[in-house]
Amino acid sequence: MRAVVQRVNGAKVVVDGDTVGEIVGQGLCVLVGVTHEDTVAKAAQLARKLWSVRILEGEKSCSDLDAPLLVISQFTLYGDARKGRRPTWNAAAPGEIAEPLVDEVVAQLRALGAHVETGRFGADMKVSLTNDGPFTVLLEV
Repeated sequence: MRAVVQRVNGAKVVVDGDTVGEIVGQGLCVLVGVTHEDTVAKAAQLARKLWSVRILEGEKSCSDLDAPLLVISQFTLYGDARKGRRPTWNAAAPGEIAEPLVDEVVAQLRALGAHVETGRFGADMKVSLTNDGPFTVLLEV
């Protein structure tokens, strides 16, 4: 699994004009990509890392501050544009594999006590955020 994690001061996801997920104030906006070899165990590992990674202001974590997370599925994290001008998506897991694993990341975060908002899997999502810093890191498990 791969996650692009952005420290934000507010973020939201809009689908067909309706806000489907939104966090206010300090938190993390997390784009999650799934590849073929990913498992429920990797989803749990990613959730623990997201909850405890110290990238919020003052080197704090979401668990330290009870800060919210906005988790959004993002198959394009496994795009490969090394050849030609058009990326390939071969490394990205198909929806029937990816969706339950993204849902598992969310479920594991909630089990840890996190407030989690989400996008809508497979939808045309409009994501807006205020990147705080800017501060963006890539996590892989």
